Amino acid sequence: MSDQTTNRPENLVDKSGLFAGMNKLMGIASMVMILGFVAFTISDVERSGEVFSAGKNFIIGSMDWFYVVVVNIALFFVFWLLVSRFGDVKLGKPDEEPDFSTFSWICMLFSAGLGSGLIYWGVAEPMYHIQGTPFIEQNGIEPGSVDAAVSAVSTTIFHWGFHGWGLYVLVGLCLAYFAYRRDLPLTLRTALYPVLKERIYGPWGHLIDLIGVFGTIFGLATSLGLGVTPIAAGLEELGWMENTQGRQLVLVAIITAMGTASAASGVGKGVRILSEINVMASLALLILFLILAPTAFVLGVTISGFGDYLWNVIPMGFWINGEPDNQWQSWWTIFYWGWWIAWCPFVGLFIARVSKGRTIRQFCFCVLLIPTSVVMLWMGIFGGAAAGVDLFYNAGVVDAVNNDYASGVYQTVAGFGYGWIVYPLTVLITILLISWFVTSSDSGTLVMCTMLSMGDEHPPVKFRIFWGVTSGVVAGVLMLAGGLGALQTASIVAGLPIAVILLLMIYGIIKALHEDHPAPDVEDKYELEFLNR
Repeated sequence: MSDQTTNRPENLVDKSGLFAGMNKLMGIASMVMILGFVAFTISDVERSGEVFSAGKNFIIGSMDWFYVVVVNIALFFVFWLLVSRFGDVKLGKPDEEPDFSTFSWICMLFSAGLGSGLIYWGVAEPMYHIQGTPFIEQNGIEPGSVDAAVSAVSTTIFHWGFHGWGLYVLVGLCLAYFAYRRDLPLTLRTALYPVLKERIYGPWGHLIDLIGVFGTIFGLATSLGLGVTPIAAGLEELGWMENTQGRQLVLVAIITAMGTASAASGVGKGVRILSEINVMASLALLILFLILAPTAFVLGVTISGFGDYLWNVIPMGFWINGEPDNQWQSWWTIFYWGWWIAWCPFVGLFIARVSKGRTIRQFCFCVLLIPTSVVMLWMGIFGGAAAGVDLFYNAGVVDAVNNDYASGVYQTVAGFGYGWIVYPLTVLITILLISWFVTSSDSGTLVMCTMLSMGDEHPPVKFRIFWGVTSGVVAGVLMLAGGLGALQTASIVAGLPIAVILLLMIYGIIKALHEDHPAPDVEDKYELEFLNR
């Protein structure tokens, strides 16, 4: 593969045979990688867990500063782009219009970037934090108090807000720019074109895309396997089924089938329609929580938590815990940064796929600020509702979360004190959990197929079906073997090389923007010369 003229994307995709429409080498390598990791994990779950945990402990114990630096650099870079002279540059040809309406586009951003985690972690995480965090201790706040509830909501927003979405903006923007401005393939390797040039079509490019496939398939599998727990808990609350492992496997199969069918129908149909339905139904759920909970208290916690987050977001973002015996930051913040980074290839590519025709300023504004604003509102209302019924009605939400994080949202509903609303609200929550998982599954399947087809935005349906089913099978096998937790840890470890790639992306997009849109003044001329050295 030394001849650069033959290493173009169209020449790396099979034209006939079993792998027609795909890069055969990438397809086989992906299957071998997946089979190898699954086999290693289930052959000795305890041993594999120890290996993955050792890697995770090294990262969160020794490389925590690196994750903090990378996440902050990415966020500040995105804000710079938002106000820079490059803001009017279109992610596409000058006359190209967006493929989707703004409403559909924003809905699809949520389908890939947030999903079902908001529903159960919106209650569970604040209820963990209300019991005590370093921020509560530093400010002399009494755990379990009203002030602790505000701090808990602020901390939860911090983990789900600007820093995480800044990573998605960075990856999505780089991929969209090079794909739609320079006609390069819509794959992860493309973001490093300014660094690797034509070598992105060789072994280095294949390796980068394989890292992306790894993060996507195993991220989906672990999320589906672990996330099916709150769905099963909801169905058990409704009396529809027992929460057993066998029933959970059936749920995985059903969700996988629905997600595969949606992926097979394409972005413009299944993914878009499901995303819009999810957003509207979630908005209805949010309003119900606000009305049924102690409304004044919830609004107070939401607004105070919002203000506390905005006031402290920079010091919180740069804070590194210097106490070796205090593992809170490792368990929470660094774990979150690793998970966000590991999901960057998947979510970033999907966002790029649906963002053709948007300007850089519009892209940065909508992908960064709108989801974060919704996160602030959601975590404030859900966390405030849970704290309110626990503090004033003795609903036992904290105890429920400590026992099983997935049950917190249902315990909150029961704590509202309106018996007639519990059943229909539980039905709505459970259906939303399933629906959000379906949209995560279908968007992840499309991303994998796009990378393996060298950027084809409409990969062959047979491969969408194959990889959709594969993600479900991987989740089911690991559930049976008890290896989901180990693989979740492995996904965090995979975030380390991706973090390095993110820094190279920033260098590459700055260089490309200056090359494609030079400024007339002398300072930018010298800046470009420096970048070209």
